[in-house]
Amino acid sequence: MIVFYACGDGLGHLTRLRAYLHTLGAGGGVPPGEAAVITASPFARDRRVVDGLRVIAASDPARALAALRPDEVVVDAFPAGLKGELTVLPGDARVTHLARLLRWDAYRPLLPADPPRFDRTFVLEPLDPAHEAHLRGVSAEIGPLTLIDPPAEPLDLDGWIIVHGGPDEEILELAGYARDMAALEGAAPRMTVVSPRRPAGLPAGFAHLDAYPACPPGPRVERIVTAAGFNAVRQFAPWRDRHRMLPFPRTLDDQFTRARRAREPRPARGRSPAR
Repeated sequence: MIVFYACGDGLGHLTRLRAYLHTLGAGGGVPPGEAAVITASPFARDRRVVDGLRVIAASDPARALAALRPDEVVVDAFPAGLKGELTVLPGDARVTHLARLLRWDAYRPLLPADPPRFDRTFVLEPLDPAHEAHLRGVSAEIGPLTLIDPPAEPLDLDGWIIVHGGPDEEILELAGYARDMAALEGAAPRMTVVSPRRPAGLPAGFAHLDAYPACPPGPRVERIVTAAGFNAVRQFAPWRDRHRMLPFPRTLDDQFTRARRAREPRPARGRSPAR
């Protein structure tokens, strides 16, 4: 059994785990009940998100992990769990860590005195140097991995889409950001908020669609507006010219650094960087 330890409460952990299974060729090939996720996310109730995964909602996730006796453990994002609670891992299981950008100065104090060690760590995006140094010290193998999402039908919408999993106040802020951009550009596009629910107070003129996954965009999508979470930046990278990001402050995720990196100019094709 593969057990994913993903104790955040958002949608991003679950989307990342779907992509991980597909990337490593396990997506669709894992027998029912052979892949489980320990999560506090309310999105785990949505079968579109966790199809094929056994969902374990535990008040003591570290103890639940030990009781499952998995063959492999995949620790997502936080190397010692969300609050540093992951101090002991099953000794006979292969342990994989999926590393994404963290506000390392904020997370580092949560590490236990004897932090978990990993058989392999996949680095999903550039990390803070101190974060990467820590992972090199606790990982037998470490290297990059580019995630590939399972195939999905393009989002059949026209105009601008605002994509976010919540909370409502952030969805409304993104909608306002899109409205202000359109006004500055003298445009009047059709605007659709793509989110799990229609946020209270969504202004008139915005349509709403509950769609998962919300990528890839269809050919009639003119603009994509998101926060700067890991999955949004990763998934919409091929449509960089249409993608606009508004980063939000997070306790442990560094959306501002991720957005800045995504906006940096890329070297022209066919030319070597200047020396």
